[in-house]
Amino acid sequence: MIANADIKIEKTAHSRVGEYDVNNVPFGKCFSDHMFIAEYADGKWGKLTITPYRDVPMSYAMSALHYGQAIFEGMKAYKSESGEVSVFRPIDNFNRMNKSAIRMAMPEVPEEIFMGGLLELLKLDLAWVPTSETGSLYIRPFLIATDEAIGVKPSDTYKFVIITCPAGKYYSEPIKVLIETNYIRAVQGGVGFVKAAGNYGRSLYPTKLAQQKGYQQVIWTDGATHSYLEESGTMNLMFVIGNSVVTPALSDTILDGITRRSVLALARDWGMNVEERKISIQEILDAHAKGEIKEAFGVGTAATIAPIIGIGYKEDYMELPPVAERKFSNKVDETLRGIRKGKLEDKMGWMYKVK
Repeated sequence: MIANADIKIEKTAHSRVGEYDVNNVPFGKCFSDHMFIAEYADGKWGKLTITPYRDVPMSYAMSALHYGQAIFEGMKAYKSESGEVSVFRPIDNFNRMNKSAIRMAMPEVPEEIFMGGLLELLKLDLAWVPTSETGSLYIRPFLIATDEAIGVKPSDTYKFVIITCPAGKYYSEPIKVLIETNYIRAVQGGVGFVKAAGNYGRSLYPTKLAQQKGYQQVIWTDGATHSYLEESGTMNLMFVIGNSVVTPALSDTILDGITRRSVLALARDWGMNVEERKISIQEILDAHAKGEIKEAFGVGTAATIAPIIGIGYKEDYMELPPVAERKFSNKVDETLRGIRKGKLEDKMGWMYKVK
């Protein structure tokens, strides 16, 4: 871990935390006092700083803007009733970011910079962590190419930045989703497994079309045949069919979600049957017709558990059981919240305390 002395810290002269109710702010629009920045140049990482959150100078020729070398992570910190702050599974996010960096021809971020910068940043901004039952401090680490040059090649310089913002629930209500059979999120051999900025940019137009039809999100299907379900919007997708938890198997077109891992770990710990495999549209149509789909939901860092109450496919609409009747996803949501808020034992060792 890097020492505090290795990071040049410029504290804000006036904290803005008193200007907000951190337990009641829009998601992703209110940012904490400070940010962490590490710079990469001449083949090595250096110049570690924590400064007040601010706009920074940027060249319009910056590589990230033109050639898409931009990746990010999303994770959360929670405050217990005793006031202790912990981060949920940050090492998993660190490992996944570097997996993304390798695929995008970007330099890996050393663990001591990722974790050291994160912890020092959180120590400064502990007052920004919400105390509400569903509140958290959303943490956004990201890596961007910063060469001021127009030419298709990997950048020689990069910035690794961490910013944070208090957050409540991402979805305030259960959602309806539309199975997308025209537009494609990811293809084999591509970057679907990477948290690359471009993956989200390409999702916006199909999602806008679905919203015009009364849906909140889409379910992406495989790029080759549009026959198999993959992800739902920005989330991994799960079903309870019969007595089994069923989710699409990981591949190079599906993000290896940290929340996904956590939900499956809990399901196995509770003795449930878990199936990670291909799920066809036809299987869902047939299972719904037989009344075998007990639950459908999305899982992700921002949403945690997002209940799906209806699925559209072409001209058909499949209404799903009421959320109040769902035993598994409701139990998962309550359990994860209990672990994160320090009310339940962290048997899995998922919480990383900010000391």
